[in-house]
Amino acid sequence: MTELLIGLVLWWGLHLFGRMAPGLRRDLTQALGEKIAKGLIGVVLILSVVLMVRGYRAMAFVPIYTPLPGMGHLNNLIMLVALFVFGIGIAGGRLNAKIRHPMLWGLILWSVAHLLVNGDLASLLLFGGLGLWAPLQMRLINQHEGPWERPLPGDVSRDWKLALAALFLFVFIAGIHWLAGHNPFLGTYP
Repeated sequence: MTELLIGLVLWWGLHLFGRMAPGLRRDLTQALGEKIAKGLIGVVLILSVVLMVRGYRAMAFVPIYTPLPGMGHLNNLIMLVALFVFGIGIAGGRLNAKIRHPMLWGLILWSVAHLLVNGDLASLLLFGGLGLWAPLQMRLINQHEGPWERPLPGDVSRDWKLALAALFLFVFIAGIHWLAGHNPFLGTYP
């Protein structure tokens, strides 16, 4: 559990650091140089993800609640939508002008989907912890940046390409889950 919690604290801390202490972050960047500061932050973020994954996999199963039967199918649908929403800002299509913070919304959907099918303590910490971080991050960004200036809508073909990429990525991720011994298409999990 310690690794998982340290990973979550690092993730939350680094993301909130720039929003809640912009002067300190600016001073750090000036002292180290922009490339080194960004590289250091990137390394610590990667470390936080590694710690979260290792900590999650190492935790003993401690049941908190029992997921409802059939939630695996809803999980899969939400995950497909989450992957699509996550990529909206990157794709730059028509939908880019409709949704503020698409990556954070995608993360929230990812969290909800996983909490529907995982009722153990490790899942509650990981998926719940990241799912709670995303709306807080949205709020801080909105306070810092003010009202949203919508970007110009891009070409709708980019949204269609994103849909295909999301479907491909969903199949890839489902394959990884299957290879790891977790069949994502069961519908109901023991």
